[in-house]
Amino acid sequence: MNKKLLTLAVAAAMVAPTAAMAEAILYGKLHMSIDYADRESYSVAPITDPVTGEITGLRREDFRGWGLNGGGSLPGAPRSNRIGVKGSEDLGNGLKAIYQVEFGVQLVETSTSRNAASGSDNTVGMRNSFVGLAGGWGTFLVGRHDTPLKISTGKLDLFADTMADYNGTVGFDDKRVDNAIAYISPDLSGFQLAAAVHAGAGETVISEENVNSDSLAEGYSIAGIYSNGPFYASLAYESFGSELFMDSETSFLGRTFPNGNLRLGYVDDDYTKWRVGLGLLDWNGFTLTGIYEEQSDIPNSVNDKQKLWQIQAGYAFGNNMVKGMYGSVDRDARFSRIDQDSSLGDVRRTLEGDLYTWGVAFDHNFSKRTKAYILYTQVDDDVEFSDWDGFSVGMIHKF
Repeated sequence: MNKKLLTLAVAAAMVAPTAAMAEAILYGKLHMSIDYADRESYSVAPITDPVTGEITGLRREDFRGWGLNGGGSLPGAPRSNRIGVKGSEDLGNGLKAIYQVEFGVQLVETSTSRNAASGSDNTVGMRNSFVGLAGGWGTFLVGRHDTPLKISTGKLDLFADTMADYNGTVGFDDKRVDNAIAYISPDLSGFQLAAAVHAGAGETVISEENVNSDSLAEGYSIAGIYSNGPFYASLAYESFGSELFMDSETSFLGRTFPNGNLRLGYVDDDYTKWRVGLGLLDWNGFTLTGIYEEQSDIPNSVNDKQKLWQIQAGYAFGNNMVKGMYGSVDRDARFSRIDQDSSLGDVRRTLEGDLYTWGVAFDHNFSKRTKAYILYTQVDDDVEFSDWDGFSVGMIHKF
């Protein structure tokens, strides 16, 4: 089951048949790739003085070499592998109980273990896992799930889950959240509405406790989707409250250091995003998609806003597809978070700038469940030491 299938919309469709699914369904996806990358970069977070907050340096992290599945120091988004079980029970009167439990599994060394030689990287993570009810009125889910904004353009990324995935190249910000309460409407002549809230529970996205993160809707996401034949369109909006990016101690410490510099750990505004997607999907073999996203009040970042867009095109013939993509990012920096009198006074020139990315690929489907591909992608960034390009050969099998 790939990213396109793992959506709330499909969860709704899964429960549409009138016949009960008595048995649990085992499914999964195995994806392996051999990758080469040439990356010039520095640490995402500048090195700062722990007392004054002043930027004191940028750490170089160049890498040129081979790897597997986007692990280790390879740039871009890593490949995802999963195994899960799902099912439903007919409760009568058109009502069904539904469930899904899905695990993400690592088949190679990851960037967190740094211990490839041991062969002992057994990291297992939870993916979309939930219970819910469904009927003619729609589907209601509670658990862990992709947000509606993420779902809204899942079908539009022809390079999904590869080195050229739009999250790892352009930087679209897809989220899977815990504590999700979600609803998706039934299909109304091609139109569907999906909405979800994220309960706080004293948790954050920075692995810290924050007792002020206590709302039933500490974050929320909503999307409208139209899918009818080859035509596809979506509009989505998402907001994550500022309390999700602070721990309890930081929340009470105040906003500034004694010398007047802004405290980097304090988040004042909610992080918001809106995204629009358009697609002409598999029209006589041709596919054309476009996505635009705007991010505002990005927490703990030198960038206050980002405007991101990408177009993709593909042509399928027989069991093959050729495809390409081009995208760009326009950044607006937040300089009040940086001490301009520090030794890196040119940090504005260094950190603010545009990004451009492109990629090409060839896919071959051995069957409906097994596909091989070869691709090349490149990222050119005005930010100094942030360029990279890569080559990848991979195979995907679904069961």
